[in-house]
Amino acid sequence: MQTSERTDDRDDGLRGRPPLLLAAATGYLVNCALGVAVATRALDTSGFRWVHHAVYVATATLTAAAGVDLAVRDRAAFTGLLPVAVPLVAIPAVSAHSRWHPVIALSAAPWYLRALRAA
Repeated sequence: MQTSERTDDRDDGLRGRPPLLLAAATGYLVNCALGVAVATRALDTSGFRWVHHAVYVATATLTAAAGVDLAVRDRAAFTGLLPVAVPLVAIPAVSAHSRWHPVIALSAAPWYLRALRAA
């Protein structure tokens, strides 16, 4: 007896999502987790503040690469990811100690999710 392909609309989680998009979203989550840990004083990065900046640069780079990949392969996912550019461009101009830093940073979350769902 042969097995047939699944015909229902169940979502298999992240399986089959574009690797660059997954990497960008993971980098974003790591950066948010690091920011929350520092803001709540659960983690002291005063001796190595560059780590948060390095994770941000990696996230922005991976997001740009994912955007280029999606622009060619998956228009719906690209359209979902495109608004992420606004907070990624704005966040370096906002002091990490201001109340707007986490607001701007977290404003990217729905767009990463939208791109992942569309992909």
